[in-house]
This record gives sequence, structure tokens and C-alpha cells, in this order.
Amino acid sequence: MTTATDRRSMSLVAGLGSTGLSVARFLRARDADAVFYDSRTEPPGIDSLKAVWPDAKLLLGAAAIPEGIDRVIASPGIENRHPIIRAARDRGIDVVSDIELFAREARAPFVAVTGSNGKSTVTTLLYHMCVADGRKVLAGGNLGEPALNLLGEEKPDLYVLEISSFHLKRTAYLPASVAVLLNVTADHLDWHDSFEDYAACKYRVFQEAKAAVVNRADPTALKAVAGIPRVTSFGMDEPGDGHFGIRIEDGRRFLACGDKLLLAVDEMALYGLHNQANALAALAAGELLGIRHAAMLEVLIEFPGLPHRMQFVAHLEGVDYVNDSKATNVAAAVASVRSVDGPVVLIAGGEGKGGDFAALAEAVDERLSGAVLIGKDAAEIDDALDAMTPRRFAADMDGAVAHAAELAEPGTTVLLAPACASLDQYPNYMARGDAFAEAVRELRP
Repeated sequence: MTTATDRRSMSLVAGLGSTGLSVARFLRARDADAVFYDSRTEPPGIDSLKAVWPDAKLLLGAAAIPEGIDRVIASPGIENRHPIIRAARDRGIDVVSDIELFAREARAPFVAVTGSNGKSTVTTLLYHMCVADGRKVLAGGNLGEPALNLLGEEKPDLYVLEISSFHLKRTAYLPASVAVLLNVTADHLDWHDSFEDYAACKYRVFQEAKAAVVNRADPTALKAVAGIPRVTSFGMDEPGDGHFGIRIEDGRRFLACGDKLLLAVDEMALYGLHNQANALAALAAGELLGIRHAAMLEVLIEFPGLPHRMQFVAHLEGVDYVNDSKATNVAAAVASVRSVDGPVVLIAGGEGKGGDFAALAEAVDERLSGAVLIGKDAAEIDDALDAMTPRRFAADMDGAVAHAAELAEPGTTVLLAPACASLDQYPNYMARGDAFAEAVRELRP
């Protein structure tokens, strides 16, 4: 007779996207037992799952958790309010992320990078800095390859992982060699129970960390790293000894470590004040990892940034066109506008995710020479903007760019920084940014 102690553990894998498929490969390689769930009746990952696990047990559409499930491994897209997640918690079933599985299996050190904004750029910078220093490094997580896929590669010297708040909500064990928290501003309030829940998830990145990079402007983060033996800070002010910040000499801004000037800001390939902060965070993490300064600075001189993140598109008739479609929340859009030198015609709108558009308006109104509003929450942004700011509405990106070009005077920047998600009109922020770039190309005489 089989007893409870003899029974094999059974997981419910929720979500058949790239993360769910990486979990399937991970479990299959370990001869584990699993049931797979997706709320869609015809998810695009079914064929890929069957290639990995031909006899996989599938639950599609509305479904309940089967008996015998010991844990739910949830993809980040499965909201915390989802009935499957709520049912699991009601029954005392653990809900974990793929990052939890990765952390328990990784045989090399890893860096965990999180923050409301900038984490993809910092993860990529740090990856290139490691490569420039001659290290074997693999990067993934929320950016690029799912973390579990990296475990199938040859063991590296280091993993660099971008970690979202969704991951952190469901990760109980994260012994990062270096934990990096860039900033915490309101985001994903449509997924989390509250801003307090979202923020707590972000600060959780430090819990088991061996070393930490912390933003000096965040007092809560400074308290969260109090028990960590090795902490390096970054900020846009002058840094103390061994920390990173900005110093000004002979009218030029420099990235600096303590009193040491490292690189003039105007020598960086990256554009914008927020990217100066990203560069400083990457330098701080690299310092904790023992990466040579020369290797890190070489990357900052050459790396132009990721697509759809303050990406220069064109200069037409005295007007710059910049694509920051990745600015999917209010704080990111504010940072984008403030990073531009001169007046801005802002293209914004989409799915607001509970964002505070009044905060957007208060932060950027004096910088705007106009606004073009698109998407589901365009009217909400319109209500928040100063009545004196010229604005137009557009049904699509072609119309938005055409209106923006009419509003823009020479010396102005037309900036796509939506402050919203894209899913009301586009499959993702990349498609939205591509549509902007194509519409700008159509303006050429």
C-alpha cells in the first residue's frame, strides 16, 4: 500500500509561456511529476510543451487545482489575484517562481538586479562588463532567456539575472552574491495587492544577499541592507569614499567613485540622466564583483542602450524623435522627459495599470510644449495635464506622430514615453516602439 510519505511530489505549472516551458524542461530533466495549466483554451505553447513532455497532463481554461498538488510554480504573468493562486493559498499550497527553483539549483554565483525602472539596462551593462573583463557569464530571468534555461548551459563564472516584483513575490530563497535595487516607484498595481505589497517585494531582494548595491536616495533601502556585510551605494550626488556618484569638474559632469573621476558623462554612449544612474549602479555592482574599472568604462563608452529605451530615431527639420516605448509607467515617463534637454512634445497613453497621471502632469508640465494622447487611458491623462498644454488625440501611432510633428518647433524633441502598458493597441512595448519608428520614417520628405 502506498502511504502519504511514499507519494511523489506533484507540481502544478501555471502558464505555458516561455517561463512555463522552461519549467517543463527543468522538471522533465529531473523526472518530476507535474500538471500544466493555462487559462487560455488554445495557448500557443501547447506544441512546444508536447515536444518536451509528450504525455503532459493539461488543464486549459477555467479549472480548479487537482487533488495531490504540493506546489504551484507560477509564471510571472499569472496575477497574484488569479483564482488558481488564491485557491492555492487558501489550501496552504506553496506558490513559487522559476527563480526560486533556479536559486536552489544554481552552482555558480548570481547577481539579482531589480527596480521599477532601469533593470534591463543595468543587467545588460553588467553582462557586457563581465565579458569585457574576460569572465564567462550568462544573463537572463525577466530579460531574455528564462533563468531555468541557463542551468542547461555550461557552468559559467557568474549568472546575471533581471528579477521582477512578480518573481520576488513568489521567491522565498534568493542568496544572491550581489543584490541590486535601483529604485522603487508605483508600478504593476494591477497585479499586486497594493503599493505596499509591490514595494515589499522589491526590498525582499536583499534578504539573503551576500553583498548589495543600494540607491542612496531611498531611505527604506538603506535600512534594508543594514545587516549585509558588503554594501556599495550609488546616487546622483557626490559620493563618499568607495561609493559611486556624480562629480563636476571644470563644468563637466563625471561618473565618480569617491574622489576619483572615472568617465565624463558626455563620453557615454547612453543618453539621459536616468542612464547615468543606471551606469553608476552597474559600476557599483561591478566593483563588488571585482571587475576592472577599465573593462567597465570601455562598455559605458561603447554601449548605446537597449532598443525602445531612449532610442534616438531621427532628426527631421530641427526636431529630434526619441523612442522610449519601454517607459510603461508614470515614473519611467517622468524620468524620460526629465532626461531631455529642451522642450518636449510627449506621446503618451495606453493601459494605465493604476498609475497616478496627476503625478505625471505635476512632474513634466513645465517641460511640455505639447502632448499627443493615444490608447485606452488617453482621457485620464488629458484630465491630469495643465489646461494650457496644447494637446491632440490620435487613434493610432501614425496619427500621433503626424500630430506631434505639427506641434513641434525646431529645437523640440518628440518623445514616445507612454507612461502606460501597450496591450490595448499592441502585442507589447516593442511593437509600439516599432510603430513609432516606422511612423517617423514616413515623415521624411
